[in-house]
Amino acid sequence: MALSISAPTSSSLVPASLQVGRWSSSARSAKAVAFALRRPLLAAQAAAGNAPSPSVGEVVTELDAVASFSEIVPDTVVFDDFEKFVPTAATVSSSLLLGIAGLPNTKFKSAIDTALADGECNTLEKPEDRMSCFFTKALGNIGAEMAHLVPGRVSTEIDARLAYDTQGIIQRVHELLKLYNDHDVSSECLLFKIPATWQGIEASRLLESEGIQTHLTFVYSFAQAAAAAQAGASVVQIFVGRVRDWARTHSGDSEIDEALKKGEDAGLALVKKVYAYIHKNGYKTKLMAAAIRNKQDVFSLLGIDYIIAPLKILQSLEECVTDTDVKYGYVPRLTPALGKTYNFTEEELVKWDQLSLAAAMGPAAEELLASGLEGYVNQARRVEELFGKIWPPPNV
Repeated sequence: MALSISAPTSSSLVPASLQVGRWSSSARSAKAVAFALRRPLLAAQAAAGNAPSPSVGEVVTELDAVASFSEIVPDTVVFDDFEKFVPTAATVSSSLLLGIAGLPNTKFKSAIDTALADGECNTLEKPEDRMSCFFTKALGNIGAEMAHLVPGRVSTEIDARLAYDTQGIIQRVHELLKLYNDHDVSSECLLFKIPATWQGIEASRLLESEGIQTHLTFVYSFAQAAAAAQAGASVVQIFVGRVRDWARTHSGDSEIDEALKKGEDAGLALVKKVYAYIHKNGYKTKLMAAAIRNKQDVFSLLGIDYIIAPLKILQSLEECVTDTDVKYGYVPRLTPALGKTYNFTEEELVKWDQLSLAAAMGPAAEELLASGLEGYVNQARRVEELFGKIWPPPNV
């Protein structure tokens, strides 16, 4: 995630009780991090379901227009842009750790050094256990610093190597939660980003029952999203572009083939179906669209809770001054009323379990989930390898 330009006041990333904040200038040197941006200017019009109407002399950009319907989240933000994109929420991940560890002068470098000096981790005999402990401590330390800098929620990545271990996921979340509590960070300000395997979905259900908010990622099928919503996940993240990419070069997935026969984009069709399912059944889950490829994707998803978009798309939207009455006809494409237009089958309305989920996922979701997990696992290993090279830190 990155910066949120939000209009919806019910955002799962930004608690209603919290207002806009900004990073201190000392944070500008870090180069790769995820945030949410806030653009409250046009929120009132969006809440009424209308396209924004500028005041006399007011300049309205495409970014202002789309941000009045959905919370826009850049997937990569350079800290030097914080004057333009005021951060309100953040994600802590293995890629962020790699970025911080690779920079000589960044605000968060001391958080990694502190993790590598942790006495509890240093007592572990096995190198792999010690590095895993350092990894967890570093996530918690950096996440805690971010939580004190931004008014919104911090989403923390759970190690993908635990993706098929429900109890392992829960234990890791509790470890991170304790670290956050030790740094005086309230659980209200936190999300935990968990892979949407069956074991991850079950972990989400159990954690949500404790009042711990979860963010399920690597969702590529209706079955995953529906099971996650039934589990009570706070946020479900669908990778629109990756589903589309798979559909362009493969066949044999019934869900995707059905969308293509209707002349629909497979990724966008999946998001709309999941959005309709959530609202038709009254689930609390917020929906996030990721892997956005172009501006038209953004326009096609207006009304969804969150849209993660590349910085270059956001910059293009920011640079375009628009006549909202003419140019793209800014209206929400996804509204709660969409649920009334979908007739779900009995198979789609089942109480999902491990067997029914496995049977319904299809080859696209299976391949994309496996690929995504492999990438995250490799990234986590790279972090631990890097920690092994710089451990122990100076003065330890």
